[in-house]
Amino acid sequence: MIEQTIRHTIRLPFAAADPFILPAADGRYYLYATSEDGSGFPVHVSDDLHSWRACGTALDAARARWGAGCFWAPECYEIDGKYYLFYSADWKENPTGALENFRIGVAVADTPAGPFADLSDRPVFDPGYPVIDANLYREDGRCYLYYSRCCYEHRVGQWEESWIYGVELKPDFSGVTGEPVLLLRPEQDWEGRSAAATGRRWNEGSFLLRQGGRYYMTYSANCFAGPDYAVGYATAESPLGPFVKAAENPILERGGEVTGTGHSCLFRTRQGQLLICYHGRTAATGQDRVAFLSPAHFTAQGRLVVER
Repeated sequence: MIEQTIRHTIRLPFAAADPFILPAADGRYYLYATSEDGSGFPVHVSDDLHSWRACGTALDAARARWGAGCFWAPECYEIDGKYYLFYSADWKENPTGALENFRIGVAVADTPAGPFADLSDRPVFDPGYPVIDANLYREDGRCYLYYSRCCYEHRVGQWEESWIYGVELKPDFSGVTGEPVLLLRPEQDWEGRSAAATGRRWNEGSFLLRQGGRYYMTYSANCFAGPDYAVGYATAESPLGPFVKAAENPILERGGEVTGTGHSCLFRTRQGQLLICYHGRTAATGQDRVAFLSPAHFTAQGRLVVER
């Protein structure tokens, strides 16, 4: 099937929270998502980004070695002919009885659809607090892991806050090198739209892309369950910052019938078109999140723009 340029936002015809799209070596596009019940990661595949079919579950609680539930935010990367699935889940090891005990793990498969198997019976690392939303960036033989520290028991003034960190990964993904670096925290006015109702402020769901020698990090702010979930971005001169948030944020927010737009990833099609994939809700979908694809581009001045 001939791939066509996407000129306007399209809604994908299935539920897909925290969507991530991998343009794989076999010429197809694979979409990995969080199931609404958090039990595993459904996978869909497409030849042209318009027609999709389900192709199983990448990983679920029955096959996981260290996760007990809350399987969230999968991202899949093709490296040297293998496929590595980074994700977050509730860690079985919980001696303190923490209400939120999320950590990040990685599983591997020989094909994009899996099945995937955990590399270890433990998370990649334990920072001592709950973390979610893994994102991987590779450059010059080095790997960087980005993640979100959860709001849980992280009080900053009158709010509990979620912050985004980056840390270098060991090449075999068996652990981290050095200490995590704080990259983003809530500070712009729009990032507090849901604070009064929740007592929390979020920066989460990061994704890193390099363009023209500059590093662009998209992220989501506000409560994922509410209508004000939205996407902003920040830029830096190196993978671990410092990052500066764009003054024009948010670049993607509620509009028309779509609310709760967030947890995005960026990718280029086989034709080279830049697209952003994210989830949102409509009156028809209720609380179920569905995936959307929108064109995006960089301006001559270096701004990231989403076209809806």
